[in-house]
Amino acid sequence: MRVLLVGSPPARARLRAQLNGSLEIAGEFATLAAARAADTGVEAVLVADDAASAPPAAADDDEAAFDEPLTAREVQVLELLAEGLPNKAIAARLGISDQTVKFHVASIAGKLGAANRTDAVRRAVRRGLITL
Repeated sequence: MRVLLVGSPPARARLRAQLNGSLEIAGEFATLAAARAADTGVEAVLVADDAASAPPAAADDDEAAFDEPLTAREVQVLELLAEGLPNKAIAARLGISDQTVKFHVASIAGKLGAANRTDAVRRAVRRGLITL
């Protein structure tokens, strides 16, 4: 899986070490906006935690505040993800390309700190962003 790393240089270095070569890192950026502007073909965007002293459980805390809110389109994509639709079906429903859906899914996962699509839906439900 190709991913982008986002965060400060030390935080990205910690995340690289944790990944231990398990994912292909396609690029590294200081901000999520810069990662989006790069328009690389990746499956996910991983946002590195800048709190070096935070306990490991804090990184998985569903109640942690996230800095960047989801856009209206990301919420639409997330709702269709929650229905279990694949990217092509989401693209057809929203009238966008499946590559755009793929980008939105990666952005949603990055913003919510989710490991995958299912985790993104779970975190969104727990935060009250969508309902099932």
